[in-house]
This record gives sequence, C-alpha cells and structure tokens, in this order.
Amino acid sequence: QVPLVESGGGSVQAGASLQLACAASGRTSRDDIAWFRQAPGKEREFVAVVSWSGTYYGDSVKGRFTIWRDDAQSTVFLQMNSLNPEDTAVYYCALHRLGSGSFVSPLNYEYWGQGTQVTVSS
Repeated sequence: QVPLVESGGGSVQAGASLQLACAASGRTSRDDIAWFRQAPGKEREFVAVVSWSGTYYGDSVKGRFTIWRDDAQSTVFLQMNSLNPEDTAVYYCALHRLGSGSFVSPLNYEYWGQGTQVTVSS
C-alpha cells in the first residue's frame, strides 16, 4: 500500500485561493496522481490528474485550477484560484496505477488519502 497524505485545505471566502499538496510514499513516478472531490450527498468528482501524457482537468475547474508534480519530493500540488461556494468539498488525492483504466473514474484508483476539507463561503 502506498500512503497518500493531503494538506492545504481550509475555510476561505469566495474569490480566494488555496494550494493543496499530496505527498506520496513509495514508487509512484510511473503512475498518475489525481485529485477528486466530494460534497455531501454527491458522487465523487474528478478534478485534475497528472498523467504520463499530460495534465487533464474537469470542466468545472478548468481555467481556475492548476495541477503539477514535483517528482523529487513525490508530491503533487493543486493550485486553486477564484474559489466559489460550489468548490466546497472534501478533496482527495488518489494513485492511478498504469493500466488500471480511465483516470476520470474513481473506481479505477486503488490508493486514496484521507482527504482535506475545503470550504468556500460568500
């Protein structure tokens, strides 16, 4: 099992920015690391992923969020700008093993962090 630890969540006002970090232990350089989020009563939603083929974003965050990987630290970051109340959720990072399926589906991820809460108020 590969431990994943998220950090950087908090409570902010609309229009503010936050930067999340996901630290991974173990060998992950060949794998994708993604961010998902889940609000109460809703399904887990794909946010962004760093893949061998590039970076990909969910439609609801494209243009506002940026994902990048620091392989030297085995850490993936998510810069979130122009936050709005619809971004309120628990944010999770997840490890997508090579060949495990589509990276937009949470069903294809084996390892998950515990999540970090992001709350955006008006």
